[in-house]
Amino acid sequence: MNRCVSKIAIGAATLCSGVVGAQEIVKIGHVAPTSGAIAHLGKDNEYGARMAIEELNAKGISIGGKAVKFELMAEDDAGDPKQGTAAAQKLVDSKVSGVVGHLNSGTSIPASKVYSDAGIPQISPSATNPKYTRQGFKTTFRVVADDVHLGGTLGRYAVKDLNGKSIAVIDDRTAYGQGVAEEFEKAVVAAGGKISARQFTTDKATDFSAILTAIRSSKPDVVFYGGMDAVAGPMIRQAKQLGIKAKFVGGDGICSGELPKLAGGAMADGQVVCAEAGGVEGQQKQGLEAFKARFKAKFNTDVQVYAPYVYDSINVMVAAMVKAGSSDPAKYLPELAKTSDFKGVTGTISFDAKGDVKNGALTLYTYKGGKREAIAVVR
Repeated sequence: MNRCVSKIAIGAATLCSGVVGAQEIVKIGHVAPTSGAIAHLGKDNEYGARMAIEELNAKGISIGGKAVKFELMAEDDAGDPKQGTAAAQKLVDSKVSGVVGHLNSGTSIPASKVYSDAGIPQISPSATNPKYTRQGFKTTFRVVADDVHLGGTLGRYAVKDLNGKSIAVIDDRTAYGQGVAEEFEKAVVAAGGKISARQFTTDKATDFSAILTAIRSSKPDVVFYGGMDAVAGPMIRQAKQLGIKAKFVGGDGICSGELPKLAGGAMADGQVVCAEAGGVEGQQKQGLEAFKARFKAKFNTDVQVYAPYVYDSINVMVAAMVKAGSSDPAKYLPELAKTSDFKGVTGTISFDAKGDVKNGALTLYTYKGGKREAIAVVR
């Protein structure tokens, strides 16, 4: 018996989509590390996705004159590239219409080829390595500024605003950590600063005494870490134990609400400066604050970092489907690529020819009393 109620062509395949009443099911995939050391960031992303899907379904969206119901297919990549490509293939096999993810550059980049080969649009809410959108894939997009902007801004800030004279750099050897550290270094040198020490760790490490002892001898006034908050927190704590009083600087990977807890109370007010790839000013702040309030009410937890960008990514994707009158990736992809002046909770979203967000903003933060506090929005 043929149970195919309605058909959506996806590449050479045909998706038999289920129907709830008169509603056609449209599957959207989401991938993030919901297990492992940065599971709190992965769940934050997944919550943003669930919130977007539930709100869209509550609105009653029609695509091409047909009522649709969106279904979220959430996968865990554990921040591991191999698991990331396996998750990507699973979503492709499930005939999703699009994917929001992955969280890390190290998983987003290899997964992007899987989606490209299948012709399925992918929007990353958080991958900042430049390579992600420079592979020539037409299916690849992101809604945050890349490491060139992120690392470059932090490098200049370390020299000009923090008056860094002796700057140490550590990275975790992941695509994200290494990429943002390299851009930071370039900007420090270009601004007339000096890199006094260079060390490496891994995203699984817990003991940093050897590299911090080596750095201490260079008497740094700024330490930059390219990596995620799960490593940055213990590193800050151990640096304090070794008597290192330098400012601690990092990208969006450390810029979470969880960092003070991970540092075990070792952060002095204003000691840490980080940048989040995104930011709103003026009246746009109201939309983001309203999102954060709805998020807290729904999940009984505060936004960590990326949930608003996941939320916007799904809404941008669905807006392209509505405009194209189809959830078929081949039909709505051209509309997605033409996205211009989409008003999201994270700001106005437009894509350039590579799939990068145009005029991407960064927000610089510090921490006071264990709470994240904005310093400035820069572009």
